[in-house]
Formats: sequence, structure tokens, C-alpha cells
Amino acid sequence: MINLDFMPSRRLSLYLAKLFLTRTFAVLFMLVLVLMALDLLGESGKILAVPGNGQADLWHYVSLRVPLLIQKFLPFSALLGTLIVFASLNQNSEVIAMKAAGLSAHQILAPLVVASLGLAVAAFAFNEGVAVNSARTVNAWSDNDYKPIQTSNGVLSNVWVLSGNDLIHTRIVNGRGADLQLQGITIYDRSGGELQRVTEAERGVQASGGWRLENVRTYDTAMNMVRRQANVTALPGITADRFTLAKVKPDERDFVDLKQDIRDLEAAGRPSEEARAGLWHKFSGPLSVVLMPLLAAIAAFGLARSGQVLLRAAAGMALGFAYFVIDNLSLALGNVGAYPAWLAAWAPFFLFLLIGEAVLVRSEE
Repeated sequence: MINLDFMPSRRLSLYLAKLFLTRTFAVLFMLVLVLMALDLLGESGKILAVPGNGQADLWHYVSLRVPLLIQKFLPFSALLGTLIVFASLNQNSEVIAMKAAGLSAHQILAPLVVASLGLAVAAFAFNEGVAVNSARTVNAWSDNDYKPIQTSNGVLSNVWVLSGNDLIHTRIVNGRGADLQLQGITIYDRSGGELQRVTEAERGVQASGGWRLENVRTYDTAMNMVRRQANVTALPGITADRFTLAKVKPDERDFVDLKQDIRDLEAAGRPSEEARAGLWHKFSGPLSVVLMPLLAAIAAFGLARSGQVLLRAAAGMALGFAYFVIDNLSLALGNVGAYPAWLAAWAPFFLFLLIGEAVLVRSEE
């Protein structure tokens, strides 16, 4: 007689959940360790090339990059961890013993799904509380060639603004509203389709009539001459929100700030598809951890002596990889407005939820 309880055995449920969590975190630790070492090998030369940077700055870079690696590879680690668990259980005939005791495939999978739900909640809190701040800081730092920067909750990097025919590039935008400051400003003054002047400034703050630029260097293309000035008032009519809304990156904004940015974009008549897709993906991204046990469940069922355990594990891994590919493609299409933002974020999740459930039902039959 089949036991219809969701998790009929507390001990067995804790055993399966413990296997899932320990294997997932072990895989995540190894992935982050290897990828961080490779990343540091590529970036350490650039960091140490800046005068004044030393070992402390290398560790600071590591502290900023590790949360981003955890955010990106946690779902993949859950997939590999589940495959390791199920392959081991199958190889040792533990799955057969559980099915002989009257457990269905869904009951065997239930403890892993519950554990992955808790992991998804923790991942969402981690992403919002740690990862977005790390992404914002490390991107601004790298865009500034690892020179010291003043960081705040509103720091942006590599911002471009179009004003008439002129292009304005700012390496660092720091702060919001009246407190907004610009660092590393370059103004390309164009007229009649030709470049007239290139103005570079070390720093810019808001002033009456525009922005006060400091340590200014201006190159006049017509006269082929460079002029230097201590202070110049420029960029008339350019408001602070032109810089803060020119580059809204969802992975650098938490949920509350991103919602405010979307409202500001809509009020300014600017496209908000990318920000909306990113907002929905803040939920669907961490929830993808819940899909991994379902997609990897194909490795749990079937006789080990049939010699198809490795083949089943490879099929589960292929399903997981397919999800990540489709998810990135869907998000890219949502960013350009090909279809609604909520659909771009949630369609891959529900598609592979149905695929995983279909595979599980077929395996149970």
C-alpha cells in the first residue's frame, strides 16, 4: 500500500535534506574557490598596477567578487549536488529500498524540494542584502581602473548621456539628487556632424546654471590647441536624473531602489523593459534552485545494474544546462521588449517545471 503522506518519515526526510544541502554547499565551495582563483589571476596585475594598492586591495576585491560568484552559481551547485545525491542513492540501491517501503518518486523528492525552498529564500535575502552592493562597488571600481573611489548606495559607473548632438561620458556617478557628483567627465562637443571640442574634467558638482567642472582640459579640434582651466561651468539644462537614469542595471539595485528607478524611468518617458524584467527575475532567479532537484531526479530512478546511471546523470545535467540557456535568452528578449517582462522572467521557470514533472511522472511509471 502506497503511503500518501507528503513526508511519511521524519528521519528519512532529514537524511535526504542533509545530503542535498551538504553536497550543494560542497560543490558551491569548490566552484567559488576555483573561479575566484582564476579571476584573481586575471585581475591582480591591474589592481596592483595602481600606485598605493596592495595586498589589502586584493582581499577587498575577493570580498566583492565572492558574493557575485555565489549568486551566479548557487543554482548550478544545487543541480550538481542533487545529481551527486541521487547517483549515490541509486548506486547503493537506497532508492529501491525507499520505493519498496511504499514511497513514491514525489515523496522521495519532497525533502529536497522543501530544503531547496529554504535555500531559495536565503538566496533572495543574500542577493538583496549583499550581492547587489558588491556588484555596484566592484563594477564601479573596475571601471575606474581600480583607482580609489568614493562609494555610496547610488554609485554608478561608465555612464553615457546624449544632450542634443553632444555626448557626455562619466566614469563614476556618485550619490543622488542634489548630492550627486561626477568623476572622470568627458564631453564630446559635436556640431554639424563633426567633433568640435573634447572637454575632460576630473570632477563635477551641481551649480546654478549647470555643472561646475574642476581641473578641466579642453582640446579644440579646429585650432589644434589644448587649454587648461581650474573651474568651468558647463552642461546647462542637464539635470541629475539624466545621469542616474541613463544606466539602470537591475543586478546593482535592490528591489526597493529598482522599483523607484522604474517609476522614475516611466515618469521621464524612458524605456523600462530591462528594469522590469530584472525586477521579476529577482524572484524567479533564486527560485530556480527549487527546479534543480526536479530536473536532476532522472538520475534517481532506474536500476543501477542497468548501467545507465551515468547516462541518466548526464541527462539531468543537460536539462539543467538547458534551463540556464533558455533563462538567459528569455531575459535578453524581455530586455529589448520582445515580450512582457514578467513573461521573460517566469516563462523558463514554469516551462522546465512542467518538463521536470513530466520526466518524474514518466520515471515513476
